[in-house]
This record gives sequence, structure tokens and C-alpha cells, in this order.
Amino acid sequence: MSLAVSLRRALLVLLSGAIFILTVLYWNQGGGKTQAYSEALERPHSHKDGTAFPIPVEKFWTYKCENDRCMRVSYHAGKSAKRVSFITCSMTCGYVNIWPAPTIKSLVSAQTTSFSVEIVQLEMDTPHREVRKQLQLAFDSFLKDLRQIQRLDYATSPAEMGESESSSWSSNNDMVGAATSGQRRSGGLESLLVKISVQKSGDVDFSLDNDESYQLSTITESHRLLVEIKANSFFGARHGLSTLQQLIWFDDEDHLLHTYVNSKVKDAPKFRYRGLMLDTSRHFFSVEAIKRTIMGMGLAKLNRFHWHLTDAQSFPYISRNYPELAEHGAYSESETYTEQDVREVVDFARIHGVQVIPEIDAPAHAGNGWDWGPKRGMGELAVCINQQPWSFYCGEPPCGQLNPKNNHTYLILQRLYEELLQATGPTDLFHLGGDEVNLDCWAQYFNDTDLRGLWCDFMLQAMARLKMANNGVSPKYLAVWSSALTNTKCLPNSQFTVQVWGGSTWQENYDLLDNGYNVIFSHVDAWYLDCGFGSWRSTGEAACSPYRTWQNVYKHRPWERMRLDKKRRKQVLGGEACLWTEQVDENQLDNRLWPRAGALGERLWSDPSDDHDLDIMAPEVFRRISLFRTRLVELGIKAEALFPKYCAQNPGECI
Repeated sequence: MSLAVSLRRALLVLLSGAIFILTVLYWNQGGGKTQAYSEALERPHSHKDGTAFPIPVEKFWTYKCENDRCMRVSYHAGKSAKRVSFITCSMTCGYVNIWPAPTIKSLVSAQTTSFSVEIVQLEMDTPHREVRKQLQLAFDSFLKDLRQIQRLDYATSPAEMGESESSSWSSNNDMVGAATSGQRRSGGLESLLVKISVQKSGDVDFSLDNDESYQLSTITESHRLLVEIKANSFFGARHGLSTLQQLIWFDDEDHLLHTYVNSKVKDAPKFRYRGLMLDTSRHFFSVEAIKRTIMGMGLAKLNRFHWHLTDAQSFPYISRNYPELAEHGAYSESETYTEQDVREVVDFARIHGVQVIPEIDAPAHAGNGWDWGPKRGMGELAVCINQQPWSFYCGEPPCGQLNPKNNHTYLILQRLYEELLQATGPTDLFHLGGDEVNLDCWAQYFNDTDLRGLWCDFMLQAMARLKMANNGVSPKYLAVWSSALTNTKCLPNSQFTVQVWGGSTWQENYDLLDNGYNVIFSHVDAWYLDCGFGSWRSTGEAACSPYRTWQNVYKHRPWERMRLDKKRRKQVLGGEACLWTEQVDENQLDNRLWPRAGALGERLWSDPSDDHDLDIMAPEVFRRISLFRTRLVELGIKAEALFPKYCAQNPGECI
């Protein structure tokens, strides 16, 4: 009996020992692999809303720079050589990775350093109170972006703190740190001071005469990095912050921000007007979606957000003076914008260096929302509303054009202009619309033999009402869409600027310049971002093809193709990409715009020369726009993918 017990105990001991030995052998063989695998699949950082951060950690790979290209190499944990992340290699190999490329000078050192956002501070040197205020707001936004790039929770802004808490946010009016209690300072730097100097201009109102140039330099001494941004205006300083943001990146190896030990950038735009238009009538877009778009614009140094606010399909703006327009014209009560919404967008845009230019299209594209005149004793404010067959009287349903012979129509426009000017602030450019007037519509109601003259009279009346709405001052530039009517020469070329939407080879391009008009190019064959998604109706022309790739957007240089002389070039104020939204709602907004709108940003800011054939793009441009796209994604913008991720990880191999 005792022998049997002893044998059982011995067998249990032997079995336990065998299990232990097998377990050790298993982990010795697979432990390294399991650890590497688990690190590679490390759960991305999650924000407070529960969404996973979209840029995964890539622990499988390290990168080395060879012949200005980052080469992907397998990496195994435990190697003596430190892993180099893809973005760190990209930022230290080959061309300076800034988008849009600086126009004058850009130099960076080979040596980099690391830091955490909590050590970043601001010092302002400006005698202008409003500039100081806007710089502070812009810097707060810059810090918020850095926190997101570093994959940290958002810092609480001073406005969200209580009075006792906010006192710890800022030690004085000139220096603000991002440190919050309980956070650890780490990295190769002890401090990072951003010193912004704006001495010349105190203007914070947008103008085509704004000086947007800036100079940026960084120098490191004794673990302290000083960034100096010098500009003649707030707008130049804001662009300097955008460039600084692109000189900083997150390294997933040490989970810190990195930047160059030394750098120098001298920069100024080639074109004054660098625009993006969004149509919020055919589909409604939330204020948050619009702000997200403007955030991307600021990073790409686009400076004019053209808000096509209303159209025949809907009138989403709730007018203080005429709420009936939205009551009769909005899609729903929740799909509307208030004056406060417009102000919120304008304030947000300003701190990103972007002007908001709202447009109430007139006299055409004005149907729903304008049908209540008779009930108010104001007569027919618009004609041809919802008229059938629609193809006889407008480009797409529903039809509608303002009544050019009803003074109430002009009074309503004047009041709308007043409200929008009060919400957006002083401006030297205002968009009056003027697009696609159908003379057959008016011909049913008016016996005028010169219907073209009727359009001219309407536009001149609208100009006069705008002047009254703007305290007797007519903005220097009054923009209208190009059409068969704009070359009638009835609109004074000293005041009217034509936004040319037609084909880049159309004769109107030359005629408008020859007739002395300033122009903004928005050619449908290059800069219409809604094209290429098929027809959305069964009859008639309802789509433009093909799809405009980012290469199409980038390589379009009409001023070069047209061989304009110096005089004609001065008449080109710039360009604008347009997103009409028949087939776009908030679900597609980001990937319809980005990174293609960014391609326009470099074309209009830097306008780099291009000696390649039409279908060939320089490899360094591919590399830089790919990284710019990644930066957009880091900030929560769901930008369209450019190519397979393999191509991004192996720069130059796929092109």
C-alpha cells in the first residue's frame, strides 16, 4: 500500500517536471515571436469617443535611407540596432518633407531630437492687440493638433477651465505652456519655445493684399530648442505655424514627438487667392464637417473657403430678417445654419488662416425658399419655380430664377448681404453668384427684347445693394461665375472678377482677360472634384468625366499653357477647386476633397515648375503628398488612399 502511494507520488512529480520543461521549451522557441507579434498588433490609441487611432504601430519593420529612399527591412525585437520608424526615416531622408513646398528656402539638419508636447511654450512679440489674440488662438489649436499627433488625450482649453484652474494654464499674457498637472516631461529636450514676431501689420481682416510671407528658424542649445517665426502679418505667422507642425512628427518607437535640431524656412505664396468651394445646398453638411475641411485647408495653406450656401434645391440659411427663406426652402429643421453657425465657422477659419466667402447664388439657382412672396404681399420673388419640363428652364431640377423686376427681391438680397457681412467681417471680395441664367425662363414673363441686358441690370442692381449693405463701400473685388453672359462687357472690369468654371481650352479664358477682367480659375476639366462618379439621373447630362486625380489637379497650370504675358498673369488672382454635392454628402466629404485639395494647395502656393510629360509625376512629389495624406489622417480627416500601403512603405518602388 505504501509502495503504491510512493509510486503515485513519484509519477506526479515526474509528470509535473515534464510539463514544466515542455512549457519552458515552448516559450523559449516562440516567446520572441509572440512578443513581436503582440507588439505589432498593439492596440491603437483610443480617444475619448472610443474610436481607434487610424495609424497603427509597425513594429515588424525598420527603415534605412539609401540614395534618398527609405528602404524597408525586417526587424526583430532584441536586435542591438534601434528600430527606425517609417516617418522618422521619411523626415530625414531626401527632400525636406513639407507640403506645400516652400517657395524660397528650406534647410533642415540631419540631426533630430525628441520631446513631448507638454514642454512647448509660446512667446509673442507684437504691439498689436488683435494680432496677439488671434496668435494665441492659433497656438492653442496648434497644441491641440500636436496632442492628437502624439496620441494623447486632448488638453482642456483655458475656456473650458474654471477660473482657478485657468490660472495655472498661463503664467503671463506673453507665454503659455501646454503642461497640465500630472504629466511627465520626457525626451531629448527640456524646453521648446515658439517665439512669434509680428511687428508690421495689425490687420486680422482678410484681403488679397495680405502679406502672407514668413520666415522660420530653429536652433538647439543645451537641450533647449528655440523656434522663431517672423512675419509681417498674422496671416504669415499662421502659415509659419502650419509649416512648424509639418516639421514635427510622432515616432512610434519612443512614443514622442520628434523635430530637427536646426532648420530654416523662408516662404511666400505665388498666388493670392487659393480657394476651395463647398456646395451645402444639394446636401447639407454639419458645422463640424465644415470645420474639419477648413482645418485641412490651413495645413495645405489654402486661404479662401467659398461657401456656396444656397441653391435651387435648398435654402439652409436661417435669415434674421427673412426666416421664411429657410422655412420654405430647407430640407428639414435640423439641416439649417444660423447666423451663429456662420460666425462660429468664420472664427474657426480665421485662426487657421482661412477666409470664409459665403455665396447666395442669384439670379439663377434660386427656386425653393423664394415662393412665399405673394402671401406676404411682396409679389413673385422668383419665377419658373419647379417648372416642367425642367430641362427647358434650368440645368438640373428644380428650376427657379429671381424676379429681376421686383424691388422686394433686391431688398431681400440687400438684407442677406448685410447679415453675411456682419457675420464674416470686413472683406475686399464678395461673391454675387450669377451662374447659369436661363433666358428662356425670363422670356415667358418679360417682353424685353434684350434679355442679356436684363441679366446685366440685375447684376448691377445686386452690386448697388451690396454697397448699401456694406455701409456705402463696394468691396474691391465682386466675383461672379463665368457664363455666356459675362463677356457682354456690361459689367465694369474694374470691379468684377470672373470665376472661370468652363474648360481650360475654352475661348472665354482668353476673352475675359482681353476684356480686362481679373479671373479665378476653376476649370471643370482639372479642378472640379465632383467629376467621375457616373450619372445620377437617367436622362440628360448629369455627370462630368473622368475622375480628376490628384495628379490632374497638381499638374494643371493654365497660366503656363496659355502662355500669358506679365500683364495677363497679374489678372490671374489664383484658383479654386470646387466640390458640387449632387453625389456627395457628409459620408464622402473627406475622401472627395483630400488629398486632392492639398495638391491644389501646392500648385497655388509654390507653383513648382514641371518639365515632365503630362502623365509623369516626380517621385519626390509622390513621397511628400503621401506623407501629407498621413498627416491629414492623424488629424481625423478620412483622406482618400493614394496607392497600396506597400507602396507607401516602399517609397519609389511603385512609380
